Amino acid sequence: MIRAIRRLGWVFGILSILLSINLTFQQFILAPKINAQPGNQRTVLAEYERERGPILVGTKPVARSVATPKQTFKFLRTYSDGVLYAPATGFYSSLYGSTGLERTENEILSGNDPRLFVDRIEQLVAGRVPEGGAVQTTLVASAQKAAASGLGDNIGSVTAIDPKTGAILALVQSPSFDPNGLSTHDAAAAQDYYEQLEADPDKPLLNRPLVQTIPPGSTFKLVTAAAALEAGYEPDSSVPGPALYPLPGSTKSLPNWFRGPCGPNDTTTLAEALAVSCNTAFAYLGNELGADALRTQSNKFGFESSFDVPMTAATSRFPDDPDDAQTAMSAIGQFDVAATSLQMAMVTASIANQGVTMYPYLVNQVLAPDLTVLSQTQPREFERAMTEQNAGKLMGMMVRVVSSGTGSNARISGVNVGGKTGTAETGAGRPNIAWFVAAAPAEDPQVAVAVAVENTGQPEVSGNQVAAPIARAVIEAVLQR
Repeated sequence: MIRAIRRLGWVFGILSILLSINLTFQQFILAPKINAQPGNQRTVLAEYERERGPILVGTKPVARSVATPKQTFKFLRTYSDGVLYAPATGFYSSLYGSTGLERTENEILSGNDPRLFVDRIEQLVAGRVPEGGAVQTTLVASAQKAAASGLGDNIGSVTAIDPKTGAILALVQSPSFDPNGLSTHDAAAAQDYYEQLEADPDKPLLNRPLVQTIPPGSTFKLVTAAAALEAGYEPDSSVPGPALYPLPGSTKSLPNWFRGPCGPNDTTTLAEALAVSCNTAFAYLGNELGADALRTQSNKFGFESSFDVPMTAATSRFPDDPDDAQTAMSAIGQFDVAATSLQMAMVTASIANQGVTMYPYLVNQVLAPDLTVLSQTQPREFERAMTEQNAGKLMGMMVRVVSSGTGSNARISGVNVGGKTGTAETGAGRPNIAWFVAAAPAEDPQVAVAVAVENTGQPEVSGNQVAAPIARAVIEAVLQR
């Protein structure tokens, strides 16, 4: 009998230990993950009990919380210029959770960040409800508005970067969405709006500047030109530029967009080939340099790397093992080359920044509720993409694109703009993508911008016609701020 009681005691003792371990695991290990789940209504209700901090562009709140009298939730999240800033702010919804900065910066905005512990204690002692901290973005309001105005109703995206720091100055998409329609406390209205957005074939909820990977077309010739300069070519080096380039190992030939040769006797220079966007010259260079050289060069600009800005951007890619014909097509930004507008802005910014690629970032400062600075983002180098001398040569070639080549619509009086046009094919029966990338002023670049217009509703488009004017407007906005 005593032995049985002892055994039962051991069993209860072990069960007690296991229960303690489980409670500890639940409270300290799983709790943060459970609390972070969008469907956790207990967490949502707790967060709505305190005033969520603002998201700022400069000193202006573009997302803030306002008190709501006698409703289920004490505060309502509101967005001024919601459609304009949606790619950055995302949305904060009791029904659908959060996206964008509302998600990545939730700890500081909700007031749960450990750095606000003392602040929370002081507010409680003073009898005030704790508030969330603020997030100041790197965005420039005038550049954001210029990009959105330029895109209009066309489908596409615009990303602008400070070449020297990597700070994102503009992040715009079309179509966009209104976060107010999802943050509303009217659950039925929020559900109707979300379902409408989800059903839209133009995908307004897709963060185009960061996650839409598309063929970069002739803007990728900047990468090929960089690889050529790094391999010993000079801007005045002679390269073949015939009207047709026979694709190796194929029965097909690649034509120039203007259906003729790029120079007398079917030859041209590297600089002139970039200025007139000579397909045959760059296809030739692609095969001369080889796929490995093109891949290595593109990776130095950020291809095949994932960047948290703090939202995670899609990885831009260069094909793994292309044959010679595919390498030629890849050299002009076709075949399986795919990039975000963020990535092509980074390529342009790297050239403008004397060949150094910077990590892109969207958050400038994190602030306490009293707006004292908790953290300031420090620019970081990703990699040296090319030598300073070769970057200077390539920037000079880009200036020629705008001053006397295919990028004439990006010209700004009194400012040397370096740029590159692109028109990417996406398949039979599908619209071409109009690209333009640029940096200015060439002597001391303050902004690099990439514009991708995916669908204008027109059968024929060109980067100079459609995208270059948008880039010009964004550059002017940044330079005049």
